[in-house]
Amino acid sequence: MLAGGINFSVHYVAFAKGQPRAYLRDLEVRTYLIVVAIVIALCTWVLLGNHVYHHFFTALRYAAFQAISIITCTGFTSTDFSVWPMFLPSLILIGSVIGGCAGSTSGGMKVIRFLVLFKQGLRDMGRLGHPRRVDSLKLSGRVVPERIVDAVWGFLAVYVATCAFMMLLLVADGMDQLSAFSAVVTCINNAGPGLGKVAANFQHISAEAKLILSATMLLGRLEIFTLLVLVSPAFWRK
Repeated sequence: MLAGGINFSVHYVAFAKGQPRAYLRDLEVRTYLIVVAIVIALCTWVLLGNHVYHHFFTALRYAAFQAISIITCTGFTSTDFSVWPMFLPSLILIGSVIGGCAGSTSGGMKVIRFLVLFKQGLRDMGRLGHPRRVDSLKLSGRVVPERIVDAVWGFLAVYVATCAFMMLLLVADGMDQLSAFSAVVTCINNAGPGLGKVAANFQHISAEAKLILSATMLLGRLEIFTLLVLVSPAFWRK
């Protein structure tokens, strides 16, 4: 699962070209592994502290499997993490929003987009103190074109708006807010299990809610813009 969340072009360079250090050289891969490690460490620490598991390696094993599975949007669980204490269920589910690397099998927004947003945030903070400052956004020493930065911001805006709209539809259909939020997040990221009523499965929700979430899964798997462009009249205009 962890390997599936890594960009397959990096796998190609590492194996086909015999350059295993490609994993360490790639900023997105390093960030992805750090995020996964932090989530696993937090889950292990909280599970041990709340005596859910009494042995370190047992807590680590359950924490690692659930965290990696949901973050990489694999969808498997070996225990019901929705009943874990404190913020852990939400933390793991939000991890699926980040997802894995671009060019991987995972869903989510992808790590590279969050890196661009983070770097852009730092650049904007620097401009507050120096309004005339001119600098480029760089990742791994390469300049990111402004149109790419604008596209990432646009994707984030449409992603958040889509989640909010679908969640409101589910709440209007009678679903509680926790279940609606987690259902939308897990479906748009194609992550699998959610929280509340959809922690185990989606069997008991209404037919209308299933249709809404089916559309949400399509939007998430096609990364929203692709499907929106296909239903846009301008796309079919000669």
